[in-house]
Amino acid sequence: MSFQANHLSEPRRRIIHAIKSNQASSMSEIASLLDISGEGVRQHLLQLEKDGWISRFAEKEKNGIGRPHFRYRLTTAGEHLFEKNYDYLTIEVLDTMVNHLGERALKQVLSVMIEERIRQWEPKLAGLGTEERLRVLKDLYLNDDSYMEVVKKGNEFYLIERNCPFYNVALKRPILCSVTVSVLTHLLGSKVNRVQRLQNGDGCCAFLIRIEEPIDENIPRIIIEDEKSK
Repeated sequence: MSFQANHLSEPRRRIIHAIKSNQASSMSEIASLLDISGEGVRQHLLQLEKDGWISRFAEKEKNGIGRPHFRYRLTTAGEHLFEKNYDYLTIEVLDTMVNHLGERALKQVLSVMIEERIRQWEPKLAGLGTEERLRVLKDLYLNDDSYMEVVKKGNEFYLIERNCPFYNVALKRPILCSVTVSVLTHLLGSKVNRVQRLQNGDGCCAFLIRIEEPIDENIPRIIIEDEKSK
């Protein structure tokens, strides 16, 4: 397992690693294990708890007598200081679905995802023009995403995405990008083409909204991208 807490000071990295290795630890156990003074450990634990990496819980004595003592464990955020392999798991799930249930099953699942996103976003766009809709849709992945922007060139609009949150998975299974294209198409009511692609080394994904090409309301929910169309 690769440790991903390089922004922490060396003593705090050691403390986090010790808690991870021992599941939950008391202040005295950490001090003894790492040969750090009790006061030094206490100060580091206070800061780690304040930063949200660890949490403290009371543990009673086995005989129920005496004051409970505190132990420390990683929070969910703290667990993510250690490398995870969600990308591999996601790809494995997708491939298993296709191999055992067929590509049609995958498309059905993606269609349900598209339907849910449309249901979620449609009320937020009611009564808005194309440019206003696009500015709302900048938050399609993350609120106040500084790496997404709306660009207008003449009568054309582009939604530029520079930081794909699903980058590793999308590189290997680009069919997932059809979800974004489909959601944008249905919410904007116009044909949408991805004219630049992170998969091609373009440095961003650029979605061209073709306002002059309204969509047929009967088109399927999922629109599979044509890799040759630019």
